[in-house]
Amino acid sequence: MPAVDSGKVLVTGANGFIAVWVVKTLLEQGFSVRGTVRSESKATHLRDIFASYGDKFEVVIVEDITKEGAFDEAVKGIDAIEHTASPFHFKADDPDELIVPAVQGTTGILKSALKYGADVKRVVVTSSCASVLTVGTQPRVFTEADWNEASVSEVREKGRAAAQPSKYRASKTLAEQAAWAFVKDAQGGLPWDLVVLNPPFVFGPAIHGVGDTPESLNESAREWYLMVVKREIDNESLANNGSSYVDVRDLALAHVLALKKQEAGGERIIVSAGPYKWQDWVNAAHKLDPKISAGNTAYDPAKAAHLFQYSPDKERKLLGVPFRTLEQTTKDTLDDLRARGWL
Repeated sequence: MPAVDSGKVLVTGANGFIAVWVVKTLLEQGFSVRGTVRSESKATHLRDIFASYGDKFEVVIVEDITKEGAFDEAVKGIDAIEHTASPFHFKADDPDELIVPAVQGTTGILKSALKYGADVKRVVVTSSCASVLTVGTQPRVFTEADWNEASVSEVREKGRAAAQPSKYRASKTLAEQAAWAFVKDAQGGLPWDLVVLNPPFVFGPAIHGVGDTPESLNESAREWYLMVVKREIDNESLANNGSSYVDVRDLALAHVLALKKQEAGGERIIVSAGPYKWQDWVNAAHKLDPKISAGNTAYDPAKAAHLFQYSPDKERKLLGVPFRTLEQTTKDTLDDLRARGWL
């Protein structure tokens, strides 16, 4: 399929932490954007922050992404789709609270694109490294060939009793698998191609609508605040607990490059800046602001054993995002928190 260098892009869940940066980056690069949100109240903030773009930005209401035909009208007159809408939290009782909207929202947008998206050339779906990794006790480097079947099995066996992270990971795995199955079942009969992006933890400054307290931050930004600024973690865990990350602005750029790069079509791409231990963030934050606790001063990053790492090879080849350093992400996140009066 030809790359999409211009035109109008539909961004679902446009008020989300990642999605707002996707919208901003698309607009900055000359695209027009139609964003979907669940309610008029969620549209107000978007209209305000993107007012300078005039009619190049519009918002439409899609109240329930699980409803049949939810996106039928939204996809009309659209050249490409960035599907970011999917719940991310660790508070679900029934796993279906996460799985149903994740899967049905994904298959729903693809069905609408096929039926009514006459001009659509590419669909980019925001998945997650949650659908890639398998939790283990030994360090491992994961690639795009890996799938998280363990979380799906746990949720099927234990239901409500499954661990909260497993419920979320299963939702992302099943939603992504449903997207690829949709493409496979079409047997080459689609007028558009699919790209799936798999980020790990996403950190960085927020421009989406946030409340008056840090508790109103999205899941990953709130965890960063609690671990790095409030230090709700002991010294041993600071040195031993971590994962991999990407700056939200770099992930947004990856979404745009996934439209522009023809060779990205049909590909599953991990978008990761690299691994971390929480003490790495604390070190960077303390250097920038000595009022922030120094944490575990015995920590040696050269001796850190990272259980979850992701191969950068495919992303480097297909997209080539110039990732921000952990220090830069820390600085900009602290600046954002300070501006909100939370630091």
